[in-house]
Amino acid sequence: MKTAVIYNSQTGFTKKYAEWISEAAGADCFELGTAKKQKFDTYDAIVFGGWACAGKISKILWFKAHIDKWTDKLLVVFCTGGSPAESSEIENFLLSNFSEAERKKVHVFYCPGGFKYDKMSAGSRLMMKMFQKMAGAKKDKTEADIEMLKMISHSYDISDRKYIEPIIKLLHDMADK
Repeated sequence: MKTAVIYNSQTGFTKKYAEWISEAAGADCFELGTAKKQKFDTYDAIVFGGWACAGKISKILWFKAHIDKWTDKLLVVFCTGGSPAESSEIENFLLSNFSEAERKKVHVFYCPGGFKYDKMSAGSRLMMKMFQKMAGAKKDKTEADIEMLKMISHSYDISDRKYIEPIIKLLHDMADK
């Protein structure tokens, strides 16, 4: 199965996962800026990766604009973020990025990454500082709130190749059909 992996990365986590998926699947890998100049007619599968930002998957609108053109392809989206994979909000977050009709066409996965404050844009750093301040001021913090505040107070990396396994399995299973 000829596969293209397309990604948009701010701090490197999405790029890392895209490269891991590309390597494991024997796929071509494109940064989004390069992908916008490509034709994907000869590909059987398109994997798109973006990062979580303010309730949306970054650059997901670019991918969604192509869904109806890629009806004959296996479509996969993965999103990286700072939350652990076990976080209860992830599934709702992922689903909220797609309409019901789009969900029938796209397989969606989450791959935890982390935070690299030194690689973030000034706007993203400012947004995180404001979020930390608001979350810190919250009365009656839960254990989850306290843990999240600890995590986002500094850079960290929770990425792991194991999180691409379901994506690779899907690609291999579809190739075997």
